[in-house]
Amino acid sequence: MLQIGVLNQESDNESRVALVPAGVKKLKALSVDVLVESGAGLRAGFADADYSAAGAMIVPDASAVHACDVILAVRQPSVARIARFRAGAALIGLLSPLADQALVDALINSNVSGLAMELVPRITRAQSMDALSSQGNIAGYKAVLLAAAVSPRIFPMLMTAAGTLQPTKLFVIGAGVAGLQAISTAKRLGAVVSAYDVRPAVKEQVQSVGARFIELPIDTADAQDKGGYAKAQSEETLVRQRALMAKTIAESDVVISTALVPGKPAPKLVPADAVAQMKIGSVIVDLAAERGGNCELTQPGQTIDHNGVTIIGIENLAGTVPLHASQVYSSNVVNLLSVMIDKQGAFKIDTADEIIKAVLVCHNGQLVNEMVAGTLPAVSVETGLQKSE
Repeated sequence: MLQIGVLNQESDNESRVALVPAGVKKLKALSVDVLVESGAGLRAGFADADYSAAGAMIVPDASAVHACDVILAVRQPSVARIARFRAGAALIGLLSPLADQALVDALINSNVSGLAMELVPRITRAQSMDALSSQGNIAGYKAVLLAAAVSPRIFPMLMTAAGTLQPTKLFVIGAGVAGLQAISTAKRLGAVVSAYDVRPAVKEQVQSVGARFIELPIDTADAQDKGGYAKAQSEETLVRQRALMAKTIAESDVVISTALVPGKPAPKLVPADAVAQMKIGSVIVDLAAERGGNCELTQPGQTIDHNGVTIIGIENLAGTVPLHASQVYSSNVVNLLSVMIDKQGAFKIDTADEIIKAVLVCHNGQLVNEMVAGTLPAVSVETGLQKSE
């Protein structure tokens, strides 16, 4: 019988779990065995007993999970851990293959098929598997709460006997899933919200959730790729964006930046001189901190005070809401598995399926993903071997 294993994350910075007990029940209905490393769900609020009640087998350490046919993770496991997986196994997780040469090498060398959840294509059939969107929703929500918690201002306008309190002005940079959720949350808290995105196509989405769309006199007609993601812009375009956004940034009490380009460092959109123009007590929450940050002054993993402006660079913001982040991520994973497991419980990697083709990084000891190969040119997509210099 097919065995699916759930890893306990190695990092102290990761509280999420790849599969929740409700997901175990759905997988058991597909006639598979589910093994869960003891304590895997504890930091997300799921005890071993919850998994046992759902039909999973709790194993005391990782060795039994390493021997499974399919291994589920949130973040990419270490190279040393991948080396202990059995040859021919499949690993599913947020693997960061566009930026992690060592991971790709480890998958190839261990003959492990890697399926990266962040590469799920943005097509209708794959919406229920879109982990970037599910985690972005959580991160956008939490970013606004963090800003509200540290800001010396309240968000809504209040008319009181002691006078009127003006609402917080909040500016969102990047109107993807995280940005749109940040806008919605900030509006619910009563802030006056504006937003900018390099992709003109998102203007209506920004307006639909109640924000004013900031339009800059820049030609960005080619700023979106066919998958709906933002494309990297030229340095000249970035310079103009920074200059034109500076006034809006200076007038804002809170700036939440979410701009990312797949496989690239985060674009620097909030320079130090723009921060210098912000009022004392202003807040920047940089959701791109894990990729270097959109703000020039962001220190990834830290919250700093820069001349009275608080800059929050917490990495893995979705992971700070681990129960619900795990719940939706687990659903993404189960929905992906549901198209890979047949009625007899057999697991198949069907490269003719456009979803599987998009998420599959390595298979049969070779790199098979052209997008990853284009980003990591040291590896050949034809052979999976290191290219000669």
